[in-house]
Amino acid sequence: MMAGMGAAVNKLLLSIVELGGYPNFAPLYAGFGYEVAVEHSMRKAIGFLKQQRPAVIVAEFNFQSDFRDRTSSLESLMAVVQRLPGVRVIVFYDQEYQPQFEKLRARLPVDAALAFPIEEQALKACLQAFELDQSIDA
Repeated sequence: MMAGMGAAVNKLLLSIVELGGYPNFAPLYAGFGYEVAVEHSMRKAIGFLKQQRPAVIVAEFNFQSDFRDRTSSLESLMAVVQRLPGVRVIVFYDQEYQPQFEKLRARLPVDAALAFPIEEQALKACLQAFELDQSIDA
């Protein structure tokens, strides 16, 4: 049904909620016209990306000091996202781990980052900016 309409009509948003602890923003996403898909692990989210291509991904940066070669499972996801041009990424992170997050952000493309506690108005502003960008590109 949407296949022949092109990427500009893609209104799928992938929300990856690993730890949560913040409000369910699905109604906000739906208010912007997104169909919302939710995954609860990076492994499942990566599998999802092999099947579908969302316009926006909202994910958490959860620092894991026990990882030898990376700082979080977000890095694995972002490696896949790098091969999906046009996919916008919003990351929620804990201010305590901002230095580790900034190191990741210096290497991998993140369109917007919001520190906990997540304010709905700030998230709304990110989504509005993405809509503006899309209308400019059209």
